[in-house]
This record gives sequence, C-alpha cells and structure tokens, in this order.
Amino acid sequence: MRSVNVALIGEGFMGRTHSNGWSQVAKFFKPAARPVMHTVCGRREEPNKAFANHWGWDHGSGNWKGVVNNPEIDLVDVVTPNHLHAEVALAAIAAGKHVACEKPIAGTLAEARLMVEAARRAKVKTFVWYNYRRCPAVALAHKMVRDGLIGEIRHVRAHYLQDWADESIPLVWRFQKELAGSGAHGDLNAHIIDMTRFVTSEEITEISGAIAETFIKQRKLMSGGAAGGIAAGVQTADSGTGPVTVDDTVLFLARFSGGAVASFEAARQATGNQNRNGFEINGSKGSLKFDFERMNELNFYDATRPRAQQGWTNIMCTHGGAHPYAEAWWPDAHLIGYEHGFTNQAFDILEAIAGREPTVPLPDFEDAYNTQRVLEAVLISAAERRPVKLDDVR
Repeated sequence: MRSVNVALIGEGFMGRTHSNGWSQVAKFFKPAARPVMHTVCGRREEPNKAFANHWGWDHGSGNWKGVVNNPEIDLVDVVTPNHLHAEVALAAIAAGKHVACEKPIAGTLAEARLMVEAARRAKVKTFVWYNYRRCPAVALAHKMVRDGLIGEIRHVRAHYLQDWADESIPLVWRFQKELAGSGAHGDLNAHIIDMTRFVTSEEITEISGAIAETFIKQRKLMSGGAAGGIAAGVQTADSGTGPVTVDDTVLFLARFSGGAVASFEAARQATGNQNRNGFEINGSKGSLKFDFERMNELNFYDATRPRAQQGWTNIMCTHGGAHPYAEAWWPDAHLIGYEHGFTNQAFDILEAIAGREPTVPLPDFEDAYNTQRVLEAVLISAAERRPVKLDDVR
C-alpha cells in the first residue's frame, strides 16, 4: 500500500472537518493508498502547531508556499476562505501536486477557469469537497435515478436553509464579497446545484427569475478570529460597523438538459432551519425526497405500483450490504452524521489517486466549474433581471 502525504492549507471549521476525515478514513475503510497527515498550514505558525498537535498532523506551518512546494507532499487540501483558493491551488498544481479544494472552487468564475486550465495542462488529479454527494442517501438517489426507477425527470425542487446569520453575528469573512465571492448563494446554493446535477446526471441549461437580497446591510466589526465553527466564538469589537457586501438569500428558477424545470432557494436567516439542505425530484415513474436534517433517510414514491398501494416509502440508508458507504460504519440504523461525508470522500479521493474507481463520481475542477458557471449565471440574472443561458457563461 502506497502512502499519500497530505498538506492541509487552512484551519477553522473546514480544517476540523477535513482533519477528522483524514484521521478516520484508514480506520474504517481499506483505501488503496494510506493518508499521512504531514503538515497543516494557517496564517500564524504557533497556533498551527497547537492545531497540528490536537488533530494529529505531524507538522504545523505558517508558510503555505513552502508547504505546497515541499517535495514530500503528494496532495494539497485547500480549506482557506474562497478568495485564496485559486492562488493556493495554482501554486500546488505548478508544483505537480494533486489538489483537493473546498467549495465553491473559487471566489470568481475567472479564477475557477484558471484552475481548470492549469489542472488540465498539468494532468494532476483534482477534487472538490462537495461532501453531500457522500451521504449514503444522496448516493443511493443518484443510483436509483441512473437505474430508471423514477423515469423521466420533470420537476426538481432544491433548498438549503440556515438561520445562524442573525444581527448578533459580526462581519466575518463570509459577509465580505472580496473574501467570499458571494453569500448564501456560493455557500449554500453551490451545494444544492451540485447535488441536483449529481443525482439527475443532467446539466442546468438556463436560469431565470433570480432574486438576491441582503437583509442586514451593516454588521459590527469583529475582534479576533472564529473558534472553529461557521461563526462560533467570534467576538464583536467595542464599536464600529462595516457593510455587508454579499447576499443573505438567493432564489432562482432553472431548466435542466433533459427538459425538467427547477426551483432553488438558499437563505441564512430562515428561522428554525439549522441546516435544512434537501431536494425533491419528481419523475414520470416516481419521486425522491431528501432532507439533510434527516440525512440517513431517503423517501421514494413508486408510481408504477397499483394505485391502491402507492405511497411514500422511507428508506433507512444504513444497510451495509445495500447502501453506499454504509458497510464501513455501524450496524443497520446505527446512524452516521455530518462528519462521515468527509471521511467517505477522503476514501474516494485516496482510491482515485491510487487509480481505482470511487464509490460514486467525484467532482473534479472541471465538474465544479460547471457549478460555478451556474452560480455566475444566477448572479447575472438577479442583477440584470433577465433569463441567462448557460451557453453564454463560460
């Protein structure tokens, strides 16, 4: 079994989830390549040494350029704020490294295009952490659609609703366009665009009716950094505010390449929805529904059954002999959680680096670029109040 030396560039919330995934993957799966948690790199060297000690990294560094050029590193895992994705990924590709990058792939479409072109020229392997593909229920939905169980897809509804971004949260990087690229749109819509593209195996071809709104236009300045959550532990400064330059919510309509129509909505202030991330896909023979707040379950309606027997079936996607990834974890109905999607993806990344097929398709930079094109088309539609064809967004 070969070893893959991993360098993690970034820390915080995603640094914790990725560290946990890399540390757990070889304990539960049998990947063809063994990950070595070589170096974690953040803004300051001393805090990173503490992070490294806590999460099991061999080294901590404050010099990301030195890390990505270290000949011992095989895979660079980028979990920085969005505006740094391109710079770090391009440097890693130039150094001949495989690259895994958090979503969205970049802060802008132009940066994402550069990343795709660089990866194509260098012929390195690239991966994007659209981790919800790795929920057994979502992977099962992909398989059921591919097997024709819901027939021709006609209608898609997708939503990602959170409620953490109330007035008490200061001006963290997620509220600043120059750092994040967009708000709930790039953070949340990116996931459900990717999930519906993945499950349907179809592409979005047109955007219309997009609406973007920012409800809280000024936020208190922050003092110090976050403590490892989305905005957990962030302290506000004694005085002063700054402008919010991204959206709080974005809704839009879309068409898929197979003829289906769709609606998408993302919001960070949907009170009572902590992480309600889901979809409903309606076809000529049946329908599927998924809600991440009940992530171990998939709902299936089989319209081919006699009318008297039709009804929604709740599938508990934890059967080790039948459901994707489930065999690596616990006995039936001993539930898995959010962090397991990252471990499942770490396994598939290692399999791909070793030349094996992943459990379900992995998004690379080219795949994630198509999601980025949709994100860009939505912003154009919202700003100019017109339909936008994806063929016009390159």
